[in-house]
Amino acid sequence: MKGLRKSSIQQIRERFDKDVERFSNLEAGQQSTIDAAISLDLITDAAKVINPLARILLDIGCGAGNYTLKMLSKIPDLDCTLLDLSMPMLDRAKERVSKQTNGEIKVIQDDIRQAQIPAGAYDIILAGAVLHHLRDKSDWEFVFRKIYNSLQQGGSFWISDLVIQDTLPVNSLIWHQYGNYLEKLGGVDYKKQVSEYIQKEDSPRSLNFQLRLMEKVGFKHVEILHKHLCFAAFGGVK
Repeated sequence: MKGLRKSSIQQIRERFDKDVERFSNLEAGQQSTIDAAISLDLITDAAKVINPLARILLDIGCGAGNYTLKMLSKIPDLDCTLLDLSMPMLDRAKERVSKQTNGEIKVIQDDIRQAQIPAGAYDIILAGAVLHHLRDKSDWEFVFRKIYNSLQQGGSFWISDLVIQDTLPVNSLIWHQYGNYLEKLGGVDYKKQVSEYIQKEDSPRSLNFQLRLMEKVGFKHVEILHKHLCFAAFGGVK
Protein backbone atom coordinates (compact mmCIF):
# COMPACT_ATOMS: atom_id res chain seq x y z
CA MET A 1 0.00 0.00 0.00
CA LYS A 2 3.04 2.23 -0.28
CA GLY A 3 4.56 4.00 -3.26
CA LEU A 4 1.29 5.30 -4.72
CA ARG A 5 0.21 8.91 -4.41
CA LYS A 6 -2.91 8.84 -2.26
CA SER A 7 -6.12 10.74 -2.92
CA SER A 8 -6.30 14.26 -1.49
CA ILE A 9 -8.99 15.40 0.93
CA GLN A 10 -10.68 17.22 -1.94
CA GLN A 11 -10.70 14.10 -4.13
CA ILE A 12 -12.18 12.03 -1.30
CA ARG A 13 -14.82 14.69 -0.69
CA GLU A 14 -15.77 14.81 -4.36
CA ARG A 15 -16.14 11.05 -4.55
CA PHE A 16 -18.45 10.88 -1.55
CA ASP A 17 -20.47 13.86 -2.78
CA LYS A 18 -21.53 11.66 -5.72
CA ASP A 19 -22.27 8.52 -3.70
CA VAL A 20 -24.95 9.54 -1.20
CA GLU A 21 -27.64 7.13 -2.36
CA ARG A 22 -25.44 4.07 -2.13
CA PHE A 23 -24.18 4.94 1.35
CA SER A 24 -27.72 5.55 2.57
CA ASN A 25 -28.16 1.78 2.51
CA LEU A 26 -25.85 -0.18 4.80
CA GLU A 27 -26.00 -3.43 2.83
CA ALA A 28 -25.65 -1.88 -0.63
CA GLY A 29 -23.24 0.84 0.46
CA GLN A 30 -20.82 -1.41 2.33
CA GLN A 31 -21.03 -4.75 0.57
CA SER A 32 -17.24 -4.82 0.17
CA THR A 33 -16.92 -4.48 3.97
CA ILE A 34 -17.01 -7.90 5.59
CA ASP A 35 -19.49 -8.11 8.48
CA ALA A 36 -20.41 -4.42 8.25
CA ALA A 37 -23.81 -4.94 9.88
CA ILE A 38 -22.33 -7.12 12.65
CA SER A 39 -19.67 -4.55 13.49
CA LEU A 40 -22.21 -1.72 13.45
CA ASP A 41 -24.37 -3.59 15.95
CA LEU A 42 -21.41 -4.48 18.15
CA ILE A 43 -19.93 -1.02 18.49
CA THR A 44 -23.30 0.56 19.25
CA ASP A 45 -24.15 -2.20 21.73
CA ALA A 46 -20.78 -1.65 23.42
CA ALA A 47 -21.36 2.10 23.55
CA LYS A 48 -24.72 1.51 25.19
CA VAL A 49 -23.44 -0.81 27.91
CA ILE A 50 -20.50 1.50 28.72
CA ASN A 51 -22.52 4.74 28.56
CA PRO A 52 -26.18 3.83 29.13
CA LEU A 53 -26.98 7.38 30.26
CA ALA A 54 -25.24 9.04 27.31
CA ARG A 55 -26.68 12.31 26.09
CA ILE A 56 -24.21 13.56 23.47
CA LEU A 57 -22.84 11.69 20.44
CA LEU A 58 -20.18 12.58 17.89
CA ASP A 59 -20.18 10.60 14.64
CA ILE A 60 -16.89 11.10 12.75
CA GLY A 61 -17.19 10.51 9.02
CA CYS A 62 -20.91 10.06 9.51
CA GLY A 63 -21.69 9.56 5.82
CA ALA A 64 -25.43 9.24 5.34
CA GLY A 65 -25.97 8.64 9.06
CA ASN A 66 -26.12 4.83 9.40
CA TYR A 67 -24.04 4.68 12.59
CA THR A 68 -25.91 7.48 14.32
CA LEU A 69 -29.25 5.94 13.39
CA LYS A 70 -28.18 2.60 14.84
CA MET A 71 -26.99 4.31 18.03
CA LEU A 72 -30.32 6.15 18.34
CA SER A 73 -32.16 2.83 18.07
CA LYS A 74 -30.41 1.83 21.31
CA ILE A 75 -30.16 5.15 23.17
CA PRO A 76 -32.96 7.43 21.95
CA ASP A 77 -33.01 11.23 21.70
CA LEU A 78 -29.27 11.82 21.85
CA ASP A 79 -27.85 15.20 20.92
CA CYS A 80 -25.93 14.33 17.75
CA THR A 81 -22.95 16.02 16.15
CA LEU A 82 -22.46 14.82 12.58
CA LEU A 83 -19.02 15.37 11.06
CA ASP A 84 -18.12 14.60 7.46
CA LEU A 85 -16.18 15.99 4.50
CA SER A 86 -19.20 15.80 2.20
CA MET A 87 -22.06 18.30 2.47
CA PRO A 88 -24.46 16.12 0.46
CA MET A 89 -23.73 13.28 2.90
CA LEU A 90 -24.32 15.60 5.85
CA ASP A 91 -27.58 16.84 4.37
CA ARG A 92 -28.82 13.28 3.99
CA ALA A 93 -27.62 12.29 7.46
CA LYS A 94 -29.32 15.29 9.09
CA GLU A 95 -32.54 14.56 7.23
CA ARG A 96 -32.56 10.94 8.37
CA VAL A 97 -31.36 11.56 11.93
CA SER A 98 -33.81 14.41 12.58
CA LYS A 99 -36.66 11.93 12.18
CA GLN A 100 -35.25 9.69 14.93
CA THR A 101 -34.24 12.07 17.73
CA ASN A 102 -35.71 14.96 19.66
CA GLY A 103 -32.19 15.97 20.61
CA GLU A 104 -30.13 18.76 19.08
CA ILE A 105 -28.38 18.02 15.78
CA LYS A 106 -25.17 19.81 14.83
CA VAL A 107 -23.50 19.48 11.44
CA ILE A 108 -19.77 20.02 10.86
CA GLN A 109 -18.37 19.85 7.33
CA ASP A 110 -14.67 19.28 7.85
CA ASP A 111 -11.83 16.80 8.14
CA ILE A 112 -11.39 15.51 11.70
CA ARG A 113 -7.82 16.78 11.62
CA GLN A 114 -9.00 20.38 11.16
CA ALA A 115 -12.45 20.28 12.76
CA GLN A 116 -13.11 22.43 15.82
CA ILE A 117 -14.60 20.07 18.40
CA PRO A 118 -14.87 20.95 22.10
CA ALA A 119 -12.90 19.25 24.84
CA GLY A 120 -14.75 16.99 27.26
CA ALA A 121 -18.02 17.30 25.37
CA TYR A 122 -19.08 13.84 24.21
CA ASP A 123 -20.28 10.70 25.94
CA ILE A 124 -19.85 8.53 22.84
CA ILE A 125 -17.71 9.00 19.73
CA LEU A 126 -18.16 6.69 16.74
CA ALA A 127 -15.84 6.37 13.73
CA GLY A 128 -17.14 4.02 11.06
CA ALA A 129 -14.96 3.31 8.02
CA VAL A 130 -13.21 6.68 8.16
CA LEU A 131 -9.89 6.59 10.05
CA HIS A 132 -8.20 4.61 7.27
CA HIS A 133 -8.02 7.96 5.45
CA LEU A 134 -5.42 9.18 7.96
CA ARG A 135 -1.91 9.12 6.55
CA ASP A 136 1.31 9.24 8.61
CA LYS A 137 1.89 8.36 12.27
CA SER A 138 1.64 11.98 13.36
CA ASP A 139 -1.83 12.15 11.77
CA TRP A 140 -2.96 9.09 13.68
CA GLU A 141 -1.61 10.21 17.05
CA PHE A 142 -2.97 13.74 16.63
CA VAL A 143 -6.47 12.49 15.83
CA PHE A 144 -6.56 9.84 18.57
CA ARG A 145 -5.41 12.39 21.14
CA LYS A 146 -7.97 14.89 19.86
CA ILE A 147 -10.75 12.31 20.16
CA TYR A 148 -9.62 11.32 23.67
CA ASN A 149 -9.64 14.96 24.76
CA SER A 150 -13.14 15.45 23.31
CA LEU A 151 -14.65 12.70 25.46
CA GLN A 152 -16.13 13.21 28.88
CA GLN A 153 -14.48 11.18 31.64
CA GLY A 154 -15.89 7.66 31.33
CA GLY A 155 -16.92 8.28 27.75
CA SER A 156 -16.14 5.78 25.03
CA PHE A 157 -14.76 5.76 21.47
CA TRP A 158 -15.72 2.99 19.04
CA ILE A 159 -14.23 2.17 15.65
CA SER A 160 -15.26 -0.09 12.79
CA ASP A 161 -12.66 -0.01 10.04
CA LEU A 162 -10.29 -1.51 7.53
CA VAL A 163 -7.03 -2.78 9.07
CA ILE A 164 -3.77 -4.37 8.01
CA GLN A 165 -1.55 -6.95 9.76
CA ASP A 166 1.82 -6.20 11.33
CA THR A 167 3.75 -9.04 9.68
CA LEU A 168 4.10 -9.07 5.91
CA PRO A 169 3.43 -12.80 5.32
CA VAL A 170 0.26 -12.72 7.41
CA ASN A 171 -0.82 -9.45 5.80
CA SER A 172 -0.37 -11.00 2.35
CA LEU A 173 -2.39 -14.02 3.42
CA ILE A 174 -5.26 -11.95 4.80
CA TRP A 175 -5.45 -9.67 1.78
CA HIS A 176 -5.31 -12.64 -0.60
CA GLN A 177 -8.27 -14.12 1.23
CA TYR A 178 -10.07 -10.77 1.08
CA GLY A 179 -9.44 -10.73 -2.68
CA ASN A 180 -11.07 -14.15 -2.92
CA TYR A 181 -14.07 -12.81 -0.99
CA LEU A 182 -14.40 -9.85 -3.37
CA GLU A 183 -14.13 -12.11 -6.40
CA LYS A 184 -16.90 -14.37 -5.11
CA LEU A 185 -18.98 -11.29 -4.34
CA GLY A 186 -18.68 -9.50 -7.68
CA GLY A 187 -16.21 -11.21 -9.98
CA VAL A 188 -12.65 -10.46 -11.07
CA ASP A 189 -13.43 -6.94 -12.28
CA TYR A 190 -15.08 -6.03 -8.98
CA LYS A 191 -12.08 -7.35 -7.03
CA LYS A 192 -9.77 -5.24 -9.21
CA GLN A 193 -11.95 -2.15 -8.77
CA VAL A 194 -12.04 -2.40 -4.97
CA SER A 195 -8.33 -3.23 -4.73
CA GLU A 196 -7.35 -0.24 -6.86
CA TYR A 197 -9.62 2.04 -4.85
CA ILE A 198 -8.04 0.92 -1.57
CA GLN A 199 -4.55 1.37 -2.99
CA LYS A 200 -5.32 4.92 -4.11
CA GLU A 201 -7.48 6.24 -1.29
CA ASP A 202 -6.79 4.33 1.93
CA SER A 203 -3.86 3.97 4.31
CA PRO A 204 -5.08 1.67 7.09
CA ARG A 205 -3.02 0.69 10.14
CA SER A 206 -3.05 -2.52 12.10
CA LEU A 207 -5.40 -3.27 14.94
CA ASN A 208 -2.38 -3.64 17.25
CA PHE A 209 -1.07 -0.22 16.22
CA GLN A 210 -4.40 1.45 16.95
CA LEU A 211 -4.93 -0.26 20.30
CA ARG A 212 -1.42 0.69 21.43
CA LEU A 213 -2.04 4.25 20.30
CA MET A 214 -5.30 4.41 22.23
CA GLU A 215 -3.47 3.35 25.36
CA LYS A 216 -0.68 5.85 24.66
CA VAL A 217 -3.06 8.82 24.47
CA GLY A 218 -4.74 7.81 27.74
CA PHE A 219 -7.60 5.34 27.25
CA LYS A 220 -7.79 3.22 30.42
CA HIS A 221 -9.52 0.26 28.75
CA VAL A 222 -9.37 -0.95 25.15
CA GLU A 223 -11.57 -3.68 23.73
CA ILE A 224 -11.62 -5.81 20.57
CA LEU A 225 -15.20 -6.62 19.64
CA HIS A 226 -14.78 -8.37 16.29
CA LYS A 227 -12.25 -9.07 13.55
CA HIS A 228 -12.74 -10.83 10.23
CA LEU A 229 -9.85 -10.75 7.71
CA CYS A 230 -8.98 -7.06 7.17
CA PHE A 231 -11.92 -5.54 9.06
CA ALA A 232 -12.19 -4.93 12.79
CA ALA A 233 -14.49 -3.42 15.40
CA PHE A 234 -12.89 -2.14 18.60
CA GLY A 235 -12.78 0.77 21.00
CA GLY A 236 -11.77 2.28 24.29
CA VAL A 237 -13.02 3.92 27.47
CA LYS A 238 -11.62 7.16 28.89
